[in-house]
Amino acid sequence: MQQIRFHGRGGQGAVSAAALLSLAAFEDGFEAQAFPKFGSERRGAPVESYVRISDRPIRSHNQVYAPDAVVILDATLLRSEPVLHGLGAGGLVIVNAETAPRSYADGPAHRWLAVPASRFSAERLGRPLPNTVLLAALAAVTGWVGLPALEAVVRRHLARKGEKVVSANIEMLREGFRLGAEGGAA
Repeated sequence: MQQIRFHGRGGQGAVSAAALLSLAAFEDGFEAQAFPKFGSERRGAPVESYVRISDRPIRSHNQVYAPDAVVILDATLLRSEPVLHGLGAGGLVIVNAETAPRSYADGPAHRWLAVPASRFSAERLGRPLPNTVLLAALAAVTGWVGLPALEAVVRRHLARKGEKVVSANIEMLREGFRLGAEGGAA
C-alpha cells in the first residue's frame, strides 16, 4: 500500500488533489481512498489530505501517520507545521518551490523534488493553484498512477468549469509530469 499526505492551505487544492489522485488510482485498477483533515474552514488555514493506494482492499481509515510521500503545496508550511513528521528515510517530498529549501534538502534522509507549481498555474489560470502540477509530478516520480488516468479524471471533474479550465489543467498536468520525470526545477 502507498500512503500519501498532502499539506496546503485552504484554497490551494490539497483536498481536490487527494480526491483526483484516488480517482486516478481507481481508473488504473487500484483500490484507493482519500479524505481531508482541516480545522477552521477558511481560505489560508492549514489543510491536510490523505490518500491510500493499494492492489488489495484498504481496511485502514485513519489519518496517514507514516507516509511514503508528502506533497507540500505551500513551502511556508515547512516553518510552521510538522509536514515531514512520520516520513521515513528515503521518503519522497514534493514541494511547491523554485528550489528545494536548503535547510532540508541538504539532509540525506528524504528525496526532494522542487516544482514551481504556483508559477505555472498562475501563468495558465491567472492565479496560483498548484495542485494539478504537483499531482502530476508525484505520478511521474512514483509511477503510482499514470498520466492518462490523471487526465481522464481531471477532464471529468472539471468539465462543468468549461473547456478553457479543463485545457489549462491538462497542460499543467503534462508540465508537472515532465518536471517530475526530469527531476524537478532545481
